[in-house]
Amino acid sequence: MIVPFSEMSNDSKIWIYQSNRKFIDTELDEINDLIIKFLNTWTAHGSELLTSFEIKYNRFIIIALNESVKPATGCSIDYCIHFIQDLEKKYNIDLLDKMNVTFKQGKYIIYKPINDFKELVRKKSVSKNTIVFNNLVVDISDYMENWEISAEKSWHSRFFNV
Repeated sequence: MIVPFSEMSNDSKIWIYQSNRKFIDTELDEINDLIIKFLNTWTAHGSELLTSFEIKYNRFIIIALNESVKPATGCSIDYCIHFIQDLEKKYNIDLLDKMNVTFKQGKYIIYKPINDFKELVRKKSVSKNTIVFNNLVVDISDYMENWEISAEKSWHSRFFNV
């Protein structure tokens, strides 16, 4: 069952999938519909899951699951990964590659391979104050507090200590 994101408990588990590019409007509508269809059929051992999602900046898919109602199982998580892989194929995008960094530069959102980000740090094109997207957050509370954060307060800080 899908509920509005704002109604999910703060301890709901989340998964963030960042796209290597911005979704165009027609893709965004289709992806939104596909996620709704997927979440309406997502179960764990035949039991309905309490879920929600949002798409941020036309680039990030955030899926939430209230595990206090019914936790995900290995099979249900695999099913979700297969769904994300299907989106990757259909729209020719990368959503599962964790070796990339997305950050804000002015009003723009930039997506770079991790080595390119390290080079930007070396050249001082980004700083410890650069806002990065910390996709390692684990629940909604963590997401609200630590997803958009300065590089110095995230796992990205290690690139500035070289």
